[in-house]
Amino acid sequence: MKKSYVAGLTDVPLLQATLGEAFDNAVKRWSSNIALVSCHEKIRWTWAEFGDRVEAFAKGLIALGFSPGDRIGIWATNQADWTVVQFATAKIGVILVNINPAYRPSELEYVLNKVGCKGVVTGTRFKSSDYIKMLQDLLPELHQCAPGELQAAKAPQLQTVIRLGTGHTAGMFHFGEVLQLSEQVEESALTDMAMHLGCHDAINIQFTSGTTGAPKGATLSHHNILNNANIVANNLRYTPEDVVCNTVPLYHCFGMVAGNLTAITHGVRLVYPSEVFEAEATLQAVVQEGCTSMYGVPTMFLAAIDHPNFKNYDVSTLRTGIMAGAPCPMELMKRVIQDYHLPEITIGYGMTETSPISYQGHTDDALDKRVGTVGQVVPHTEVKIVNAVGETVPCGVQGEVLTRGYCVMKGYWDDAAKTAECIEPDGWIHSGDLGIMDENGWLRITGRLKDMVIRGGENVYPREIEEFLYGHPQIHEVQVFGVPDDKFGEEIAAWIELHPGEELSAEDVRAYCKGSIAYYKVPRYIKFVHEFPMTVTGKIQKFEMRNAMTRELNLGLQKSA
Repeated sequence: MKKSYVAGLTDVPLLQATLGEAFDNAVKRWSSNIALVSCHEKIRWTWAEFGDRVEAFAKGLIALGFSPGDRIGIWATNQADWTVVQFATAKIGVILVNINPAYRPSELEYVLNKVGCKGVVTGTRFKSSDYIKMLQDLLPELHQCAPGELQAAKAPQLQTVIRLGTGHTAGMFHFGEVLQLSEQVEESALTDMAMHLGCHDAINIQFTSGTTGAPKGATLSHHNILNNANIVANNLRYTPEDVVCNTVPLYHCFGMVAGNLTAITHGVRLVYPSEVFEAEATLQAVVQEGCTSMYGVPTMFLAAIDHPNFKNYDVSTLRTGIMAGAPCPMELMKRVIQDYHLPEITIGYGMTETSPISYQGHTDDALDKRVGTVGQVVPHTEVKIVNAVGETVPCGVQGEVLTRGYCVMKGYWDDAAKTAECIEPDGWIHSGDLGIMDENGWLRITGRLKDMVIRGGENVYPREIEEFLYGHPQIHEVQVFGVPDDKFGEEIAAWIELHPGEELSAEDVRAYCKGSIAYYKVPRYIKFVHEFPMTVTGKIQKFEMRNAMTRELNLGLQKSA
């Protein structure tokens, strides 16, 4: 029996450039093309204009005393200057630390201190998030210090705070002031600094969600993320004629790598419809810019397709894109292909620690493969499926997905113990995902190790039950998880959202299941809801549902997330 192991092609060599070198090359190659459009800011930059702004900010950071290896955080929603900061820091070797815009002061304090941020670029306000006030509460010394001279008790290494926009705040530079500081720096300083950078240097830190403990800082190199973007763009057959609607958060690896970095490898135009995902703003951007590619997690695609005005928008310019970040129900994938005019949509699979994509479909894959699998292993990457004792299992047998190759992170910042738990000495990184590989290398993700429910000694995989319930014509969305049970150890619970105007009872759902799936997989607890708890990236948080259901049913101690 063939083992569940596959290695990607190596016929196209990996890029050996830094992000700064790749960016400069893009500016030269496509200088007059439109590089970036931010619809909500009414910004439209050519590559030449984009390049000038990036260079000015990079030189401004040099004027402020930043040098290679320093860390600077960015805490903001999607906007053009987020991307300016991304490429400006890359040009001078300053490590960009992506900070979730949903974080609150205690989480921000942890991140700033964990990686020793010397600076932070902050948004001002979005909805209920007042970033300036939260920083002022965390760092009261800002009220008294000159910009760039912060000495804060709660963030001792933080010296400089830069606020986006044009307003003035005590103790902070505004973005334009840093651009103006570039006049103090000779061009040679930027060139000299770039000459000493290497493609294997760390350039980005992405924090994991931290649902099972304190967030961990996945440390990625130029080599990791530039090559991942290049491979993704090749799979999507991008050319400079493509226009990418990047709806996913830039702080996340999906938006920053598969989105932003494909621009510098293939010259695509980047389009940001809104600060955070909004279904109608996305549809408007597709029509306005003639977008050919769309990114999103399944819930984003679903929200757009189900928007009451969806049929009023001509989205026929769309061709391809990526759905990733969470498992995609088969029925949703079919709707995306047919209704959203995305005949070449692909599913991407991976994790932040693998830069992120390790598996991806191709635009010309057969429909059943693009719907039923996450595609095939990408170039220069190995994947295997192992059992609980680390043995590679035969094809067709479920196990944990492990990955090895150029894409694997350098490690978790300042956390050798957690790094060793995740990465084997021979370079294999554990995903925590369960999957099944067939003899031709096609991979299906079947669940999470931590999502697995053990009911009366039976291993139950929620994904299997979810896929079955998605087939019910009245069910719009479903999430299945385990809750504590005195008799069986765990019991099956399901939260269900119905299509608008539909009615269904718990008994109706159980009757639908009876005789079609094993008795022990039939949900004991069923709750009908109108929404699910989600992260800012659109990932559904099962642990929140599990905890809420445990409290609601008075089932005793909450099951660990």
